Amino acid sequence: MEARAAIKIRLLLESDIASAMRLKDEAGWNQTEADWRRLLLLEPNGCFCAVKDDLVVGTTTTTTYGNDLAWIGMVLVDQQHRGEGIATKLMTVALEYLEGRVQTVKLDATPQAKAVYAKFGFEVESVIERWSGTGSSTTANTEARMATDRNDVRDLLILDRRAFNADRSRLIDKLIEDSSVPPVFGRAPGGALNGYALARNGTKADYVGPVVTEDPAQVETLLDEILSRLSGHRVYVDSNTECSAAVSVLSDRGFVKERDLFRMRTSGSGPKTSPLVVAIAGPEIG
Repeated sequence: MEARAAIKIRLLLESDIASAMRLKDEAGWNQTEADWRRLLLLEPNGCFCAVKDDLVVGTTTTTTYGNDLAWIGMVLVDQQHRGEGIATKLMTVALEYLEGRVQTVKLDATPQAKAVYAKFGFEVESVIERWSGTGSSTTANTEARMATDRNDVRDLLILDRRAFNADRSRLIDKLIEDSSVPPVFGRAPGGALNGYALARNGTKADYVGPVVTEDPAQVETLLDEILSRLSGHRVYVDSNTECSAAVSVLSDRGFVKERDLFRMRTSGSGPKTSPLVVAIAGPEIG
């Protein structure tokens, strides 16, 4: 009988992006080649692929945020090779890479994958809801339209650090650089930056996130402004259910819930995602 080909785990390289996109498309996900490149840039030694007969049949990525937190994402397995333990091998390697580097590891799991991650000691901390709709023009808010400069970005990164409970400034800088429309900045009456919203391209829809604010009354303003910049475009928003304002605001604007994701973390570690986070940055990055 012919021996079964071995599964090898190695670093994911930029030359593998076309294969990674094939797996992503097979799963029906929204990430672009730019998203894969960003992941590789942020964590070149922490992104992995499974190879069988010289074919990439699985992927996973990690992203570290200082010493506090890491995110596991893009756990994909070729449909023809599911049931061969590939996801387990990839998760094992990813967790070995992260061991000793951070205090907490999190991920966003589909309902189908939740049980797999539970075997690695992950517990559900909250629910993320995927909503889809269409960008539409609204009356602009002048405060939210103020031009971007380095002071704005500096204040945005300080705000994001408070809201996210970890330093993801390298990621946010890249997301601003890769934005499909100008970032939206919300401001308190005295002019201090206290909220922001970003958007980027996707293969199925433009993606709005992260959206962060310290003022619940500002959620509608931020969303209306970013959606007006995406007028006529199909849009995804992954809503943090810890933020009570997000769901009603989205449904009021004609958005429809598509699915749940389960935000999971390693057992007993780290704070939950803050209600200051209205919409997440992405299931693969937190």
